[in-house]
Amino acid sequence: MSDRPDVIVAGAGVVGLSAALAMQARGLRVAVLDREGPAAGASAGNAGAFAFTDILPLASPGILRKAPRWLLDPLGPLSIPPAYALRIAPWLLRFWRACAPARVAASTAAQTALMDLSRAELEPFLAATGTAGMLRREGNLQVYESEAEFRASLPGWQARAEHGIEFRHMDRDEMAALQPGLSPRLVKGTFTPGWRSIEDPLRYTLALAERFVAQGGELARAEVAALVPREDGVELRLRGGGARRAGMAVVAAGAHSHLIARTLGERIPLETERGYNTTLPPGAFDLRTQITFGGHGFVVTRLSCGIRVGGAVELGGLRLPPNWRRADAMLRKAAELLPGLATEGGTRWMGMRPSLPDSLPAIGRARATPRVIYAFGHGHLGLTQSAGTARIVADLATGARPPIDIAPYSPQRF
Repeated sequence: MSDRPDVIVAGAGVVGLSAALAMQARGLRVAVLDREGPAAGASAGNAGAFAFTDILPLASPGILRKAPRWLLDPLGPLSIPPAYALRIAPWLLRFWRACAPARVAASTAAQTALMDLSRAELEPFLAATGTAGMLRREGNLQVYESEAEFRASLPGWQARAEHGIEFRHMDRDEMAALQPGLSPRLVKGTFTPGWRSIEDPLRYTLALAERFVAQGGELARAEVAALVPREDGVELRLRGGGARRAGMAVVAAGAHSHLIARTLGERIPLETERGYNTTLPPGAFDLRTQITFGGHGFVVTRLSCGIRVGGAVELGGLRLPPNWRRADAMLRKAAELLPGLATEGGTRWMGMRPSLPDSLPAIGRARATPRVIYAFGHGHLGLTQSAGTARIVADLATGARPPIDIAPYSPQRF
C-alpha cells in the first residue's frame, strides 16, 4: 500500500475494524492505526452480546431513582471513585438532563433505529468477513429477586414491546426449565429469544483484523495524537513523532477518541465507563443462555474461552488504577445466585467503555472538516452496534446517504 491511503482509521477495536472492512468493500484503500494493536481495549473482554433489545438509555428516570442507593456501595452496580467525582461533575449534569422524559423518548427512538440497522447489517457482514460461524443464538434471561423488582421492570418491557421486541415473562418453574441451577431467590424472569452473541469477542475482533489485512489493508501500531485538516485531505500526527496523510480519517479510538477530536477544537463530553469481569474455565457452570442480573448490574455469558461474569459501571476516567475488588464482588454475587458456579481458576479483566451522557454514540462528520468522520461513544454497545455503525461510516466516506437519520448521533449535539 502507498503511504497515502484513501482513509486512515484511528482505532483497531471492533467498531474501527468493522468500519475499515465496510469501506474496503466499497473499493477504498484503508489503513488502521491503533496505539496498542487490534482488540486491545474494550473489544477484547466484553460480554460478547449483540444486545439488540437493549434500546433503553442508561440515562433515564429509573436510574436516577436507583443511583443514590447504588453509589452508597463502592462495589455496587454504579460507582464513582471519590478521586474522580469533581472531575466528572459536568458530565453528570449532562447525564441528569438527559434523564428528562422527552429526551429519554428521543434517545430510545434513536437507539432503536441504530439497533434495527445493526441487526439487519450483522449477518451479511459476518458472511462477508468469514465470521458467521462465530454467531450464537441462545437468547438472554433477565432475572429478578422479588415481585417488586419484576414489577418495576415492566415499563421498560412495555417500551420494548412498542418497538416490536419479542420477549416473554417467566415464573420460577419456567426459568428452571430454560436454565437449571438458578437460586430459589430468583422468583421471576424475562426471556428475549432474539438476543445473540459471539463465541469470543477477542477472537472475533482479531478475525476481523486478519481479514482486513488479507484483503490488502494496512494495520499498524501507532497512536494518533492530533488531526490537522489539509486542502487535499487530513494529516494525522503521531505520538512520538511522525505523521501520516490520507484523503479522510475516521476516529474510532474508543475511550481516547475525544482527545483526538479535541485537536480539531471539538469538546465532546465522553467519559470512561470502566467495566470489570472474571472469565472462569469453560466447565464452571452449565450455562444455556446469557443471564442478566439487572439488580446487581452484571451478566453471565458462555463463551468459547469460558464463563464470563462481568459488567457494572465505574465512572473513573482513563488514569485511575483498576479496583479489582469490583470484579471479585460480582463473582461472589454470581456464586450466590448460581449456586453451582465453580469460581476457581478465573482471569480478571478491566476495560474502558466510551460513554456519552445520553447513551447514544457520536457518528458523523467533524465540525472543522468533512474529511474527518467520528464513530465512537457506544458505551457497552460497541459490539452490538458495530455493523450498523460501519454501514453509516462507509456511506459517509463514499458520499452515499445513510439508511437512517443520523442527526440524533451528531457529534455536535452537546
